[in-house]
Amino acid sequence: MSDEIGDKLVKALKMPEESDSQESFARAMELSKAYASSGSATHFSAVARLFYDLFEMFETGKDPRK
Repeated sequence: MSDEIGDKLVKALKMPEESDSQESFARAMELSKAYASSGSATHFSAVARLFYDLFEMFETGKDPRK
């Protein structure tokens, strides 16, 4: 499943007009930006991981932490 999510993310970045994942990308980006600007993030990798987890959650409808 992880490779499939990664492929969808790459497609959303490289070919946004052909991707079905634009809404998931936009929602994950908006929440990640809010988290990064809140000052709660202690390391940049936490923001990147949060973005990926949110994108996966919006794409699959499931909690990626399980």
